[in-house]
Amino acid sequence: MKPKASLVLPVGAGFPKLPPVPHNAKATRRKSLIFAAVVTFVVLLASCPDIAQLHSFPFKLAPSRQIDFKSRCAQPDALFPTQDDVLDDAYARISTPAFRNASIRRLSGAVQVKTESFDDLGPIGEDPRWDVFYNFHDYLEKAFPLIHQHLLLEKVNTYGLLYTWKGSDDLLKPTLLMAHQDTVPVPPETVDAWTYPPWSGAYDGTHIWGRGASDDKNQLIAVMETIELLLEAGFKPRRTILLSFGFDEECSGTRGASSLAAFIKERYGREGIAVIVDEGSGFEQAWGTLFAKPGTAEKGYTDVHLTVRTPGGHSSVPSDHTSIGILSELITMIEAEQYPTRLVNENPYYTQLQCGAAYSPEFPHKLKKLLDRRSSTSAWHQKRWKAEQDFLAIEAAKQGPVIKYLMQTSQAVDVISGGIKVNALPERATAIVNHRINIGETTQVVKDRLTHLAGAVAKKYNLTLHAFDGKEEPSSIILSGSTYELEVAPVTPADASVKGPFSVLAGTVRALYGEDVIVTPGIMTGNTDTRYYWDLTKHIFRFAPGFDPEDEPGLGTIHTVNEKVSVRNHLNAVRWFTLFIRNMDEADI
Repeated sequence: MKPKASLVLPVGAGFPKLPPVPHNAKATRRKSLIFAAVVTFVVLLASCPDIAQLHSFPFKLAPSRQIDFKSRCAQPDALFPTQDDVLDDAYARISTPAFRNASIRRLSGAVQVKTESFDDLGPIGEDPRWDVFYNFHDYLEKAFPLIHQHLLLEKVNTYGLLYTWKGSDDLLKPTLLMAHQDTVPVPPETVDAWTYPPWSGAYDGTHIWGRGASDDKNQLIAVMETIELLLEAGFKPRRTILLSFGFDEECSGTRGASSLAAFIKERYGREGIAVIVDEGSGFEQAWGTLFAKPGTAEKGYTDVHLTVRTPGGHSSVPSDHTSIGILSELITMIEAEQYPTRLVNENPYYTQLQCGAAYSPEFPHKLKKLLDRRSSTSAWHQKRWKAEQDFLAIEAAKQGPVIKYLMQTSQAVDVISGGIKVNALPERATAIVNHRINIGETTQVVKDRLTHLAGAVAKKYNLTLHAFDGKEEPSSIILSGSTYELEVAPVTPADASVKGPFSVLAGTVRALYGEDVIVTPGIMTGNTDTRYYWDLTKHIFRFAPGFDPEDEPGLGTIHTVNEKVSVRNHLNAVRWFTLFIRNMDEADI
């Protein structure tokens, strides 16, 4: 068989050489050039078949491969527990005026018990500010008598609460529900700015107001009301139910959650828990769709302390640059460039984008196009994406800083100090930079970058650099980490097409709120007490299951004046926990 003729161009040959043409034959020459260009392009196309889908190419040469995004964002059917007349009647009771009024009183009363936690709290047993939690424990005992009669209560490290409702089947791993008892403090100078006093627990007909109303006494009381309701109805769990309530989450949980987690691990072992639900993200309207976004990942955390030491002296004969000036220059360099926006496939926001592409009528066309190309399994495409900036992340970040920081390590200079007298040169200036680490990166990325920047400043001013080496001397720049540092959390499995805790959670959401709600894994930019529970299970969900369409978006008013929660939100949280506990009890997982 006669082989097909092929055109081979030597490297660097460019267009095929054209025969000479008369000077006045311009039209003929143009046609020849066009012909040569087409021939060359066909040769290039034959040698690189994937070029037709190159995302930066100026026009489309072949139909792009269509991605089935619904298969990447499976939605389970609404999941209801097996019919039981007594338990179903108990669930229906949540909607009655009597239960609503009692629930308002319970949550309002919980808010009225002041349980502030402070960063400078001393040791337990020595600092009397811890004693406020005794008052809260007394309140819970009065508000939920059946729980304290029938469940085992153990106090861990004095103020941590661990309730155990023993199940009948020891082969089933327990369900663990979490919340924290403490709140951030109310600065005295802000009290007058509150619509209702911050410890009043005031009810205005739709909302309960006060510090802790939504962070996190709402969730704690909802869990307790659920258990009390199930006890009243005579529920007998197969699966053990644990309630774990820390008391210093707002100052990193080092005494509360860390002690509780160690206690639980000692009893049930590594991977000894079926599922954990703690406070976290909730619901969001996006692209014309309502999403439930249980947090399946958390960004990492590190604080870096910057210190500049320079000689002191009288300010009437100053040095050209004081320690404050040098520190300011370093801070300016740090803020002049942000960390890159990157979206690795493990980041739950990548799945959220695919869910948007699958179910949202208003999902941006450009994002869907980039997502389609990003989702290609072509080896050539994957190499191309790795070699270039993450265009998908950059485009998605245009939705605003809340979205951007789901895909980017953040940096914030939050604390600065230096100088003690207006006529004395400052010998020491310090600043603290807070970082939340992006999925796919580590705390070392932060340390390397700051070491590089501080090195340039130290060289400029002839100072010694001590970067994370624990040393300090005069005329130097010192970088040091904080006592608390956290790498990025393990990512919880979140494929609803697979039978497991996520499909139970998602099915429960859709049972309560309807199947128009799309459940997608979420990511937490902050950290919860679950940071200490990673060894207990792979299935950790940071989720606020209460929802009211009239709620303020995002984090609402937590950590600021006029914190509040709607009663509708709170009662929906009770409904969700009631369904979830029963669904988990029936799940053989």
